[in-house]
Amino acid sequence: MADVYHLHGIGAKRGMAENGSGPFKQGELRWNSLEVRLAADDSEIDAAQALRYRVFYDEMAARPSPEAARARRDMDAYDPFCDHLLVIDHARGAGPESVVGTYRLIRRHAAERAGGFYTSDEYDISALVDYPGEVLELGRSCVDKGYRTRPTMQLLWRGIAEYVFHYDIALMFGCASLHGTEPSALAMPLSYLYYHHLAPPALRARAVSHRYVDMGLLPRDEVVPRQALSDLPPLLKGYLRLGGFVGDGAVVDYQFNTTDVCMLVKTDLVTEKYYRHYERRSRELGSSEPG
Repeated sequence: MADVYHLHGIGAKRGMAENGSGPFKQGELRWNSLEVRLAADDSEIDAAQALRYRVFYDEMAARPSPEAARARRDMDAYDPFCDHLLVIDHARGAGPESVVGTYRLIRRHAAERAGGFYTSDEYDISALVDYPGEVLELGRSCVDKGYRTRPTMQLLWRGIAEYVFHYDIALMFGCASLHGTEPSALAMPLSYLYYHHLAPPALRARAVSHRYVDMGLLPRDEVVPRQALSDLPPLLKGYLRLGGFVGDGAVVDYQFNTTDVCMLVKTDLVTEKYYRHYERRSRELGSSEPG
């Protein structure tokens, strides 16, 4: 895309934008006081890590390492190689408290520098890594409790769409989480995903053998799609609306108190209706609430 957002500091050094630019023009994607863009420096990445800690550990009862607990930051070895998408509320000033939403994005060349994709800890993703064209791993998505509204989520999705268009992403994937570590309590949504949204064999990531949990926990005729969909987190439902698939097998993540599935979306399955929708929303974000 022609529009660029100029970055500085750690972003340019890390390869967040190899040519010193990225997918966003400064101030372009806004709704009232909210703006979505990439983190520009260390302090903004630190603010995103602080937000992740509050949501994952304070709110959702994940188990921090001693280092994370001391720093009150959710951080790992992948962070220095990733792009960090932020939702910023300018009404909260220019400090770290202004970061109210975040998503972590990593493309193939950055994952190679990091030693691989985060998802590979849970899934055999060789078919996804070898997919022709650019691939994008999505992860560490969270929004401040007071901002879980349609405008915030629309801005996050719009930011991802701009990133996908700018870098010509062919395939997006990542671990999507359901809260809780008892798969039997999640039998309805897991079974629904398995029977109705399993990826085609050529793109079917599979949970690593020592962590594999069968997702077909209920017989197919006992799955009630309406109930299953109501049990799915909004983010996971968003992937499905984009034509997303799931890999084979769930993985229990005891550290984060979740049960994960591997989600993938081929961007050529995003319909013309969605492209038109995003283009319309980009014109409207400055003056009205996103639909």
